[in-house]
Amino acid sequence: MDLLPGDSPQILRKGKQRFRSLKLVNVNGEDLLSDTPYGVEYGRLANGLTYYVRINSKPRMRAALALAVKVGSVLEEEEERGVAHIVEHLAFSATTKYTNHDIVRFLESIGAEFGACQNAVTMADETVYELFVPVDKPELLSQAISVLAEFSSEVRISADDLEKERGAVLEEYRASRNANGRMQAAHWALMMEGSKYADRLPVGLEKVIRIVTPETVKGFYKKWYHMQNMALIAVGDFQDTQSVVKLIRTHFEDKVSSFDAPTLPRFKVPLHAEPRFSSFVESEAAGSAVMISCKIPVDELKTVKDYRNLLAESMFFHALNQRFFKLSRANDPPYFSCSAAADVLVLPTKAYIMTSSCKQKGTTEALKSMLVEVARVRMHGFSERELSIARSLLMSEIESAYLERDQVQSVNLRDEYIQHFLRNEPVVGIEYEAQLHKTLLPQISAFEVSKYAENFRTSFNCLIKAIEPQVASTVDDLRNVVSWVNSLEMEGSISPWTEEMIPEDIISVLPNPGHVVQQFECSSIDATELILSNGMRVCLKCTDFFDDQVLFTGFSFGGLSELQENEYFSCSMGPTIAGEIGVFGHRPSILLDMLAGKRAELGTSLGAYMRSFSGDCSPSDLETALQLVYQLFSTDLIPREEDVKIVMQMAEESVRAQERDPHTVFLNRVREINYGKSYFFRPIKIGDLRKVDPVRACEYFNSCFKDPSTFTVVIVGNIETAVALPLILLYLGGIPRPPNPVMSFKRDELKGLPFTFPSTVIREVVRSPMVEAQCSVQLCFPVELKNEKMMEDVHLTGLMCKLFETKILQVLRFQHGQIYSTGVSVFLGGNKPSRVGDIRGDISVNFSCDPEIATTLVNLALDEIQRLQEDGPSDADISTVLEIEQRAHENGLQENYYWLERILRSYQSRIFSGDVGASFKIQDESRIQVRKTLTPLTAKMALQRIIPYPCKKQYTVVILMPKTSRIKRLKAFFKSTDAKILMGIAGSALVAHSIWRYYQRVYKS
Repeated sequence: MDLLPGDSPQILRKGKQRFRSLKLVNVNGEDLLSDTPYGVEYGRLANGLTYYVRINSKPRMRAALALAVKVGSVLEEEEERGVAHIVEHLAFSATTKYTNHDIVRFLESIGAEFGACQNAVTMADETVYELFVPVDKPELLSQAISVLAEFSSEVRISADDLEKERGAVLEEYRASRNANGRMQAAHWALMMEGSKYADRLPVGLEKVIRIVTPETVKGFYKKWYHMQNMALIAVGDFQDTQSVVKLIRTHFEDKVSSFDAPTLPRFKVPLHAEPRFSSFVESEAAGSAVMISCKIPVDELKTVKDYRNLLAESMFFHALNQRFFKLSRANDPPYFSCSAAADVLVLPTKAYIMTSSCKQKGTTEALKSMLVEVARVRMHGFSERELSIARSLLMSEIESAYLERDQVQSVNLRDEYIQHFLRNEPVVGIEYEAQLHKTLLPQISAFEVSKYAENFRTSFNCLIKAIEPQVASTVDDLRNVVSWVNSLEMEGSISPWTEEMIPEDIISVLPNPGHVVQQFECSSIDATELILSNGMRVCLKCTDFFDDQVLFTGFSFGGLSELQENEYFSCSMGPTIAGEIGVFGHRPSILLDMLAGKRAELGTSLGAYMRSFSGDCSPSDLETALQLVYQLFSTDLIPREEDVKIVMQMAEESVRAQERDPHTVFLNRVREINYGKSYFFRPIKIGDLRKVDPVRACEYFNSCFKDPSTFTVVIVGNIETAVALPLILLYLGGIPRPPNPVMSFKRDELKGLPFTFPSTVIREVVRSPMVEAQCSVQLCFPVELKNEKMMEDVHLTGLMCKLFETKILQVLRFQHGQIYSTGVSVFLGGNKPSRVGDIRGDISVNFSCDPEIATTLVNLALDEIQRLQEDGPSDADISTVLEIEQRAHENGLQENYYWLERILRSYQSRIFSGDVGASFKIQDESRIQVRKTLTPLTAKMALQRIIPYPCKKQYTVVILMPKTSRIKRLKAFFKSTDAKILMGIAGSALVAHSIWRYYQRVYKS
């Protein structure tokens, strides 16, 4: 197999030719990789601050900034556990220049949204503050760098600041104590046992978060936050690098510590000769799983030989994961999914990790299969075909990166320089990396790749863990499996890997090409629309945003809403069953090898009112992607018993996991209250699964993708019409049109979902058993948009959601300090996509908080929303919302995803009447008009119109609370004043009853 899959001459793109003509390099294994990072202005100030500055125009007029600090939770003392994370929070709260989260407000006022564009992360060894800001005005970059300078040495840590932020930190801690968090914490403690890392998770201890003093926090900050422990990284659309370096000097050069910084200590993670075993029971777990983790020291990456080893290691994981996928798709598979990877856990330690999810009581079988497969590699290695596929995958990845080397996002480049500073990872440039790939990959032998299986030896530095919702396997069971597999390997009783036969071509017989019936030029979106001879409509938009990207989506009206209740669940399982069989004419395990080295993906979706397929490919692999579409329409799926069995097992495990998960139970109740008890909205039960008819499911799926005349396909990306058109005519135009229409629906005649929002106020608490107390809130308001102002109101609704999110966060977090974050979303799919009639849906506000204050916070949120309805937002609020929306729009205009979504929305819009350009223009003009006319007064009027006014007259709020045991409720009851009064009454009654019984006995005698 060729390293680079062959292409027919007519579609061999210039980019691919440039990559193939890239010269090999003459290197020696001992040659050093450059210490100096590539493509960046790199230096150090006199005070020790390291800086990186690079010009990059993706996206235009934006900069990705970061302050990387070599200070993490491992530096904390026992009484400081969680303080590194608290410092990170306080940085955004108050500094010398900014107070009461003014930093957040300022950044949002220039369009840098909180969370998405201004964020930070604390880890065991480091803390990183990140900003993504516009730089189209001269002062903005200077202001953003000044914010990071404030973080470096000017964080204000007063008693009031700390008290305001405790609630947010506690809520983040509480969120980390869900099922996944508990499992990760337990695994971390076992992996790091014997080192300081073991009990230094960044989130810290609850007791420390609650009582830590400002002096302790300030002491940690002053001790470790020194310039020599920091780097300022700036990557963006700058005119030159020197002016940015000058700004860094202006804001950082005078920051000198009053005392010498202590040397950063290095902490070791001790190795262990014997394997460690754990059988972890987690009642809220999403299912049963097995995890194998083997610790090794972190590899140095300094020489060409080190780079070659890294490539060989990558080939190992690619080849091993290919095997795991095929095993998961075999008859009676040992697990539903399995994967392996290497990950640097902390500065000195890396882990080889294998994880599988399996059926209930299936952990020992999963573990057996995982260990046997790694032992098989140790004994027999990988085949030449497996290695060739792994090479092809790696070569495909580096080719794509090389072709888009001038279109790399600034945040990605910023992250490379962060790792250079924190981990000494070399940055040699994508051109040199591509040359190394082309030079070294063909030289790597099967032996070099297979030897990495030695790192999965269970005899030392290994942790084997089973995770189950109920006890099914013990530590002894796990230990016995390991002994059994070791015996098989020692005896040589493991046979070589058996390979499947792989067809050469995706399509065995080429279709008869169609032809273009009509062609339209859509100047408003710079696109071409084609009507093909089989009735399919295709819209092509050529862009130059990314040289190696083509995106496409095809849709047709008519979906699950047309089904009766007795077949709904069967048909809704169609995509799942079909995916297991292979929707593109080949089983998934076969197709995996057929697509090796090609970048072509395709997926399907069935919704209430539409069915669709979506794909992503390299321009040179457009033919392969369109072949998959042809196969989707021309394959008739017939379920096999083995396929159905696997799907139903997975579905049953999923349903059981949802029933165990408190949050899923909560969301199901929210859906039931807001949308009714229709079978479209109620959660699927085990009983429903057992009634599924797999034959009917496949018949329905086949019919969903059968008639090309009902589909509209939008293709956006780096395509040349002269190259793409023959492929479109062959594989899309060649899809045969059935003699009679199949699932051909008129959008105005679709069956609407039974959607009825409650007409009054509903407040409900859902109590669910929990291992640790969690509380989630969902507050919903009905939305009804009238047809006459539809387009403007759709845009207004989006802006009002952003306003709600901003203001509720200000109240609940910045004022009251009781939540970590909030989300506001809008659903406008409550009725069919008809060209007439109103749009119905809802706006949802959600957040998590302390269970004790949930009701109080709901009332505060309602008060703020009603205040906005009555008084309107401020001018500053409107300016912030408009700025965030505009900046997101500007970024989107440089993305293929954004254009694909906008063109699809133009076709699907109720104003579409055959001219997609006109539909697009109307929507664009509506957005501009809304922005022009949005003021505090028009926003107030919109809020009164879009949701009920006043908002407190019609809404639903559902609160997820922990379900306490009877004993806990009794303890709480006995502590209360009312309980004491009642116990006094009960005591008097008991005395009276005793006297009465005494006189009764006397009377009888």
